[in-house]
Amino acid sequence: MGLQVDPAFIQAAEHRPKPTISDAGSIPLIDLSPLLHHQIPSDPSDPAIADEVSNLIAQIGEACRDWGFFQVVNHGVEVELLERIQAAASEFFALPAEEKRRVQRGVLNPLGYYDTEHTKNVRDWKEVFDFIVIESETDSLLLKNQWPEYPPEMREACEEYVEGVEKLAYKLLELIAMSLNLPAKILNSFFEGSTSFSRLNHYNPCPSPDLVLGVGRHKDGGALTVLFQDEVGGLDVKRKTDGEWVRVKPIHNSFIVNVGDIIQVWSNDKYESVEHRVSVNSEKDRLSIPFFFNPAACTNVKPLEELVSEDNPPKYQEYNWGDFFKSRRDSNFQKSEKENLQIYHFKRV
Repeated sequence: MGLQVDPAFIQAAEHRPKPTISDAGSIPLIDLSPLLHHQIPSDPSDPAIADEVSNLIAQIGEACRDWGFFQVVNHGVEVELLERIQAAASEFFALPAEEKRRVQRGVLNPLGYYDTEHTKNVRDWKEVFDFIVIESETDSLLLKNQWPEYPPEMREACEEYVEGVEKLAYKLLELIAMSLNLPAKILNSFFEGSTSFSRLNHYNPCPSPDLVLGVGRHKDGGALTVLFQDEVGGLDVKRKTDGEWVRVKPIHNSFIVNVGDIIQVWSNDKYESVEHRVSVNSEKDRLSIPFFFNPAACTNVKPLEELVSEDNPPKYQEYNWGDFFKSRRDSNFQKSEKENLQIYHFKRV
């Protein structure tokens, strides 16, 4: 486009976005309205499960298996929460850089504002603000929220938003468990003392959207990601059937959900964490708000015993989520000569 960008942002030729991208055959759209009228049953073999709930569980299972992504509407999260957090985020990101950097995150405490994050050793065209649901401190990791002075309503908007989205995440977790023919709440205990956190993403217009990505291609390391995006769009998902990138079309007041690495391991590869990225454009800025639903740091992740057998042996060695999480966070702050920790490093030969 003629204008120069810092070479740190430029993607290798094979990873640059194409000028046009398909939105055909996009991720499944799932209506959660049956949950407004029915409780999620505790046992998948319960003969009293309503047909519309059974159909919903089946849709969730198919989406997790075929795409690793789906979009939900009628999700029960109040529209007012979405509007308030969008307004607060827009006001925060409009502040002067020196004001935002008053709450800058660092190696010691990886929460707060940041604008030099890398994905696969290429700088992302974005700025972010991270905040966690449950603050904690260990010998190796400090997780303490840094709330800005301005806008004054931002803390309350973020805390109330994340409370609503966490409730949705638990419902989705239970539906996914049911789709694996497991008791609904079998995974819930892993999330007591969770390391779940949320992020405000802001993507400025980019003079070279053909060379740069808002977030480079990656998979999410946690259990589930529940994403709200504005009307601009830019999330691209790698379609499993052919490896092509597909743009996720924004749907007003919807959430985009994807399976993370932990569910891939728990399910012993029945469900797969799928690669995705964020494209930018030269005209509009974009706001998105992912909620990363993660278990407690003490959780050891391995294929669930209920899903392995002599015919389907465990495909992963056990690993500690807290160590994995810290390793991934540390890699945000410095370029590495090797790829950061991935679940395939724990794959059994």
